Amino acid sequence: MLTFKLNNSIDMPAMGFGTWAIADGTDTAEAVKMAIGCGFRHIDTASFYKNETGVGRGIAENGINRSELWVTTKVWPTETGYDNTLRAFDASLKRLGLDYIDLYLIHWPASPSSHTDWRERNLDTWRAFEKLYADGRVRAIGVSNFLTSHLQPLIDSCKVRPMVDQLEIHPGYTQTDDVAFCQSNNIVVEAWSPFGRGAVLSNPDLTAIAAKYNCSVAQLCLAWCRQKQIVPLPKSVTAERVKENLASFNISLSAEDVETIDRMPKFGWSGEHPDTVGF
Repeated sequence: MLTFKLNNSIDMPAMGFGTWAIADGTDTAEAVKMAIGCGFRHIDTASFYKNETGVGRGIAENGINRSELWVTTKVWPTETGYDNTLRAFDASLKRLGLDYIDLYLIHWPASPSSHTDWRERNLDTWRAFEKLYADGRVRAIGVSNFLTSHLQPLIDSCKVRPMVDQLEIHPGYTQTDDVAFCQSNNIVVEAWSPFGRGAVLSNPDLTAIAAKYNCSVAQLCLAWCRQKQIVPLPKSVTAERVKENLASFNISLSAEDVETIDRMPKFGWSGEHPDTVGF
């Protein structure tokens, strides 16, 4: 699988298998095993998803050497703060049944709308991340849903820069300025909800562009992400669609079509904004 190099020189697979809203236990374990069997080597979960145990089972039962897999999990806002984060990490590691995590993310930032001390809260959590990284318990550390306004104060005060920022990104919701900020600071961007929670799949403009490449709209969206140097995290529990998602690596879009998709009006947005969510 194609990889993107993080700012600590570690290679991360350029597409991840998302596990949001897959029920814990057998459903998640079988989905993860299926995804790995189809060729995925990057699995994304979070403590909030309540399926880390199933993800761990799927990893343990797939027969692939652990060193070939990239596993991401995240700390939820109620678990943040220095000591809480260290405890949350230990709990996630135990549920996953792993010796280390490849990428650990702050799931959502503390924001000015919810906390007057939001900068300090984010930095306090980040110091725990830096300890986990220094101790070799994680290979890479990053954030999720951090906009430029949250990232800049963190960058100004941290010892270790974030390596990844996971944002909601799809046609109709490009977050162009925040992506540009991340990439100018050598932070790899990941895209959650790359299909806009399904809204993009029936869009007639995207359908017309996909027809030019004899591909599905889903494949078009994934190819668009890759050409923008963004790591998409599609989710599917169907082997046929998982293989289809992986086949998007064979699609190369023209610069004109990438720009056309970039300019599409806003649609498919989840409605979740880091400065207004009630976390």
